[in-house]
Amino acid sequence: MKLATWNVNSLAVRLPQVLEWLAAHPQDALVLQETKLTDDKFPHAEFAAAGYAAQWFGQKTYNGVALLTRGGAAADVVRNIPGFEDEQARVIAGTIGGAEGGAAGHRVIGAYFPNGQEPGSDKFAYKMRWMEALHAWVRTELAAHPNLVLMGDFNIAPEDRDVYDPVLWAGQIHCTPEERAHFRQLLELGLVDAFRLFEQAPKSWSWWDYRNLAFRKNQGLRIDHILVGEALKARVSACTIDKVPRKNERPSDHAPVTLTLAD
Repeated sequence: MKLATWNVNSLAVRLPQVLEWLAAHPQDALVLQETKLTDDKFPHAEFAAAGYAAQWFGQKTYNGVALLTRGGAAADVVRNIPGFEDEQARVIAGTIGGAEGGAAGHRVIGAYFPNGQEPGSDKFAYKMRWMEALHAWVRTELAAHPNLVLMGDFNIAPEDRDVYDPVLWAGQIHCTPEERAHFRQLLELGLVDAFRLFEQAPKSWSWWDYRNLAFRKNQGLRIDHILVGEALKARVSACTIDKVPRKNERPSDHAPVTLTLAD
């Protein structure tokens, strides 16, 4: 089983790249962030033609998430964090596999964490509230669905080794002690950072700024993550970042991250 996450930074611009990538790298589930499309503009027909059922949740210009699945549509779909009032489209969850998408399946949560702008700002305070609500909800989801995968653009580099220049980025957004503490709290629920289950090459990033030739210089951050429930840990056989799409003409600034689960 293969599952992936990709912040596409505008599906209207990147749709051909996503379809091309899926043709070359079929996934059982792919979650997208920053689709930046209202629901009526989502290209579900194009994905259906490629063999993927789609669930989506969007808004104009900003944010927007989607869940693409092979072998049928996801069941028990949830949009945004239940009980948390939010005008921004940031979360989509669904169950794949199992008997009619039942408890024996895999619960997939795709999330686009708030950026936070800068410590002390209103947007940072919103990020803190959002992550507190996410933590509480994921706890209940994990209890109900041990085969849980939480993946997406977390906008958090959890450790110094996830940052090309830890001294430069110390205390800055994505690297603040508060954000990293929230990441650790997710792990304390019983989730595991699948990427770190394996020996990885140093300087492995998933995001590079468009500016200052950051990709060419490999000056990036690892902020796109796949966390799995403890029940899935033994089945994780690979977790990789695919840098190739970042070399495309007009690429997203993020690369897809893929998880492989053994049967």
